[in-house]
Amino acid sequence: MRLTVGVLTYRSAANLPPLLAALPAGLAGVDDWRLVVVDSGSFDDTLTVAKDLAPDATLIQLDSNRGFAAAANAVVAADPAADAVLVLSPTTRLRPGCAARLLAALAEPGVGIAVPRLIGRDGAYKTSLRRRPTVGRAVAEAVLGGNRASRLGRGELIADPAGYARGTRADWATGAVTMFSRACLTATGPWDESFFLYSEETEFALRAADHGFRLAFVPDAEAVHNGGDARNVPALWGIMMANRVRLHAMRHGRAAATAFWAAITLGEAARSARDRNHRYATRKLLRERKALVSGRPAVVPEQLR
Repeated sequence: MRLTVGVLTYRSAANLPPLLAALPAGLAGVDDWRLVVVDSGSFDDTLTVAKDLAPDATLIQLDSNRGFAAAANAVVAADPAADAVLVLSPTTRLRPGCAARLLAALAEPGVGIAVPRLIGRDGAYKTSLRRRPTVGRAVAEAVLGGNRASRLGRGELIADPAGYARGTRADWATGAVTMFSRACLTATGPWDESFFLYSEETEFALRAADHGFRLAFVPDAEAVHNGGDARNVPALWGIMMANRVRLHAMRHGRAAATAFWAAITLGEAARSARDRNHRYATRKLLRERKALVSGRPAVVPEQLR
């Protein structure tokens, strides 16, 4: 299978060297692949680093930071003949043989998306698998807390350690390292660029499932992921929560989205006294309620663009 490997960059000069250095081993066993770097308007040395370290790559410069989905779609458009596309966040690094194992999973009947096990800075696996968002799960997370609800199997996050040692079925997964087939993309359509950040991978995976394609978790394919900025930047956390509501509205309508919004807002407000992320998200959810439950995009602060 012909594979397009897309690296999505934004102010990523420091992250590109280890990512690019790991690609040959990560792509071992894949005979036909092409590297595409899509940069979303960086103003650091990202482009210089990419040209120096990957001179044979196709470099695409977007006019501004339009978000993860827009960059992913640019990767897809760069090589329309590819049978599969692998998109990588700049804070990732493939471990040896990762891509070949994901490709093998894509060849299985019914699989349209394949994701690896993600490894954090500490060497432990990351809980990257999720169940389908529902009002019931949002309520459980609001009342019990996200971690406790997940440990009890009531939340959206799949937290059971055993689930990351086998090919667990999940409805969606963290999008930092995601491979999808051309057949899935053709049936499903492009990534939804109206999501600036967060929930775009959820929307794509759920839409793929609507068309009969499932997501495969491949535990023997591994990638290091040093991301997780949402926990350090309140504005990012706010966008994440807002987009969860907006996605629910798009798929289930205003009434269901209002209930989902109420559960998410309750959970954020209950924890706002001790955490600035939750305070910011609570204000954003209250301020943008009407738009979000109608399915309109969340407001993205100018400093993030």
